[in-house]
Amino acid sequence: MDAVTKPRYATEDRIGALEELLNERYSVRAFLPREVPRDIIEHVLTVAQRTASWCNSQPWQVLIASGEARERFRKAIYAEAASGAKEDHDFTPPREYVGVYLERRRESGFQLYNTLGIPRGDKAGYSRQALQNYNFFGAPHVAVIHTNEPLGIYGAIDCGGYVSNFMLAAQALGLGTIPQAALARYSGLIRRHFNLSDDRRVVCGISFGYADHAHKVNGYRTSRADVADTVTFVDE
Repeated sequence: MDAVTKPRYATEDRIGALEELLNERYSVRAFLPREVPRDIIEHVLTVAQRTASWCNSQPWQVLIASGEARERFRKAIYAEAASGAKEDHDFTPPREYVGVYLERRRESGFQLYNTLGIPRGDKAGYSRQALQNYNFFGAPHVAVIHTNEPLGIYGAIDCGGYVSNFMLAAQALGLGTIPQAALARYSGLIRRHFNLSDDRRVVCGISFGYADHAHKVNGYRTSRADVADTVTFVDE
């Protein structure tokens, strides 16, 4: 919104809509096969393009595979992951989760496994479920978010903001999404498959479409820490 644009909604309506979208959004792990009309996808992209970025560099590039292109990509990346091929991240993944971060990760993981009836400690079950990332959880569309190598971590941070806004815009338009760092584990394959130049760095993927609300895997929600657990006020 520029300096001469007047808001159409009252402040309480604006913040209420944002709160509703944030509270509704979750990582969808079962999608309906129905494709999203192109005009709706383009609407999501137009909204997300307003994402703020370092020096307004807008470093995100978005590759969206649908139809036969999506299926070719799915087969290629699923085969790579299922074969046990060495991971090929462009950005260094977390070295380890410790303390409260480990607790939150475990809570989220056990919610997923309990919902699906995977017993605790069933490593084979965990692995089978993890491989569903490479089937895009049945989503008819998958986006690959990539950035320019010289921009380094700042380009990746800006892409993170873009991913968040993409998901909120999709939620507002009745779509489900799941952001997937798992796809970036095979960044080299992605570059080769889509003929991306060597200076492109894969940040993550986003599988999206219409959520299958009847599927049990979409029936739980993760928790959030209290503001007091994440914010320190310094007044003096």
